[in-house]
Amino acid sequence: MSILNYIEYLALFLNLGFLWLLMKENVWSWALGGLASLLSIFLFIDSKLYAEAILYCFYVLMAIYGFITWNKPKNKGVTIHYLTSKQHLIWLQIGIVFALGLGFVLNRYTDADYPYFDAFTTSFSFIATFMEARKVIESWVYWFIINILSIYLYHLKSLNILAIQMVIFAIMCIVGYWSWRKLLIQKQI
Repeated sequence: MSILNYIEYLALFLNLGFLWLLMKENVWSWALGGLASLLSIFLFIDSKLYAEAILYCFYVLMAIYGFITWNKPKNKGVTIHYLTSKQHLIWLQIGIVFALGLGFVLNRYTDADYPYFDAFTTSFSFIATFMEARKVIESWVYWFIINILSIYLYHLKSLNILAIQMVIFAIMCIVGYWSWRKLLIQKQI
């Protein structure tokens, strides 16, 4: 087994811990997620999925942001909430425009494999991560769709451990959505 396989397994376990703690609104989720993302950058560079590598650099930064934001006292930190339809429409438009632009750049200036597919999942992962850090409940829905698409992308690149991770993540997104929804309802009572 190569060093990249070990990195892939370690990233998988750290990411599972990240999601589990995230569902529980535990601030330490961000530390695990940041470390997993840092390790994953090497995997994506090696696989010529450059948009994914850029995305995981962003995840490292968002892990720092999430840790700081979630570590504020409860009355000053973020709380679980929904977005309006108008806000979703704005985010969808931003995601599509960014994906097309990034896909064009990757297609034209790099040897990236599946540049538009990679750019689409990357673009919406930026958005979903930001929503997650801001405790937007629909981030789980965005992630579910991204994870389903990523299963196929990773399978195409023979990143089978990451593909399996995305299957697990898709299932955890369903659990995470209902967990946050329950917490939101409890806080409103």
